[in-house]
Amino acid sequence: MMNGIRRLLDRLALYLPAVLMALFALGSWWLVRSLPSLLAEPKAKQVRHEPDYFLSGFSVKSFDSTGRLTRELSGDRAQHFPDIDTLDISQVQMRGQNQEGKRVIARSDRAIAKGDGSLVTFIGNVQFTQPASMKADKPQAAIELRSQEIQAFVKEERLVSHVPVEIRRGQDVFTAERMAMNSKTGEYELSGKVRGVVNPAKR
Repeated sequence: MMNGIRRLLDRLALYLPAVLMALFALGSWWLVRSLPSLLAEPKAKQVRHEPDYFLSGFSVKSFDSTGRLTRELSGDRAQHFPDIDTLDISQVQMRGQNQEGKRVIARSDRAIAKGDGSLVTFIGNVQFTQPASMKADKPQAAIELRSQEIQAFVKEERLVSHVPVEIRRGQDVFTAERMAMNSKTGEYELSGKVRGVVNPAKR
């Protein structure tokens, strides 16, 4: 059992950083910065906890210098709270692609983003997915991460969850009660009740 868990950890250590780096590449589009400056209003002496603007059925896209779509954020509804400078988005979907062509998709029922883009908290049916792909003519299995709440510290390139998480790579499944991942170093920590199911590789 322990040998199987170690093998699964080794596999995840190789592939999960690629998912996280693709996800954190989305940090440049934060919606708060994409909105026109006309929406900014002078702050009152006492700002009440009330939204100062709303968005409905929106989509924000970013392109590279060749015109290739690199990332997209969409949501059913968003509202900005000026007193705490946060953007509250419902039914969030994010798509991104790095220079190597690796794609990542993030979904959740809700996301709360700080105005400076440093922290995004995904809440409710959180799902990060990197579709299956090919590398050096070898198939790479799809990777999927699920939880009910995940915090993305964008500038630090870290993902943290204090609630149970599930990680899938192909047919391999790994679960834990808490997770902390550092995309810069490729290191991660799974704690609590940690379980893994490793299927033998097909020859």
